[in-house]
Amino acid sequence: MRQPASRVLRDRLPYLCLTATVLVLDRWSKTRVQDSIEPGAMRTVIDEFFDITHFQNTGVAFGLLSGPDSGLRVAVLSGFAVLAGAAVIVYSVSTPASDRQLQTSLGLILGGAVGNLYDRLTAGYVTDFLYFHLGSWYWPAFNVADIAISTGVGLMALGIIRHDLRDRG
Repeated sequence: MRQPASRVLRDRLPYLCLTATVLVLDRWSKTRVQDSIEPGAMRTVIDEFFDITHFQNTGVAFGLLSGPDSGLRVAVLSGFAVLAGAAVIVYSVSTPASDRQLQTSLGLILGGAVGNLYDRLTAGYVTDFLYFHLGSWYWPAFNVADIAISTGVGLMALGIIRHDLRDRG
């Protein structure tokens, strides 16, 4: 039996709040970086380990597919983000709200996806600014939305593994 839409929404309110919190933190942090650091500039936080930078990523995660500006690339990447967001919402509504780990992971993924989609639609690129390195090894710059997406995917993977192990044992 289908639940009324108001109950589906009410049962998922904590996860919607998580999504909104991710979005607010992502927008706030990116705005702070955009207002205080010129694109391409860097500020050292921990010498030879962590910098805050202002990188305008026209590609996807970790700068993949970046290159010269292309309206088509923005449209395609934005379209994928919208489809992924819709899939997350459909999956969330079709699974029990009582599965807190799954719903939390979906809330994190959705918040991150919307945060990066907002950048892409308003600026044509995503602002990345957290930059870790050790010696000559550099991790690509990333942002709060990327952290939320990665954490959400990790939580979801742990849930799947745990469920699989429970079914075997």
